Amino acid sequence: QKAGGNPCPPIIVGIGIGGSFDKAALLAKKALLQPLDSNNADSRYAALETELLQKINDLQIGPQGLGGKTTALKVNILQQPCHIASLPVAVNIQCHVHRHQTVEI
Repeated sequence: QKAGGNPCPPIIVGIGIGGSFDKAALLAKKALLQPLDSNNADSRYAALETELLQKINDLQIGPQGLGGKTTALKVNILQQPCHIASLPVAVNIQCHVHRHQTVEI
């Protein structure tokens, strides 16, 4: 909420959970590349994606920070197993102009 319009909303949020901390950071970056219409295969993480998206949009920061109901387009979570005594988490935020394309040769 403190960031307001600085991340150039509507944003995409990538979250990496588990592994080592460097793996969590890589997962967070890879999560940004997931299709916007995809959901996590694990229902617990899919529910968390939905909950976080709703809470982010409830902030009503809106596009470019001008107010409105769409502050985030998607929250994607990727996870890896980790040691029971640790739980590294990394969050990566991407602005609305984030684009990616795939090509098969």
